[in-house]
Amino acid sequence: MFDDPNLAEKWQACPPALQEIIAEFQEAPPSVRIEYMVDFAETLPDLPARLADKRDQMEQVHECQSPVFLHTEVEDGVVHFYFDIPREAPTVRGYASILSEGLEGASPEQVLATPDDVYRLLGLHEAISHLRLRGLHSLLVYMKRQTVVVSQAVGNNDR
Repeated sequence: MFDDPNLAEKWQACPPALQEIIAEFQEAPPSVRIEYMVDFAETLPDLPARLADKRDQMEQVHECQSPVFLHTEVEDGVVHFYFDIPREAPTVRGYASILSEGLEGASPEQVLATPDDVYRLLGLHEAISHLRLRGLHSLLVYMKRQTVVVSQAVGNNDR
């Protein structure tokens, strides 16, 4: 799937669900990958009602061109991500959906081991501008940072 051993190694570091999504994208030509992103954008769940009134407490990913808000929870050793992203932003919404689906059920350690440039594994660097890639890259960085903070808070509450 990858000619570059470095990319193959990065793929191996991803959780199995994310590996499956990456494999699908790698099999598609670059022009179709954008269509896949739009399809994923449609599957991103709405913000749960319990978080809808707390958007002002969610962290905004400022590097994204669209307003992107993120909330992370760790429950029973599993990380859950929640996003508030307008439907009019299919690129970042699709990427958030890919990450959400690919990391659902993952442990904090698995999330943190996921390479920061998943967009490259998906082949999106061939189809998306550098400015948008910067926002996509930042989204995963924020997700990882929140995973660390929330994991530490949960760990401190268990003591």
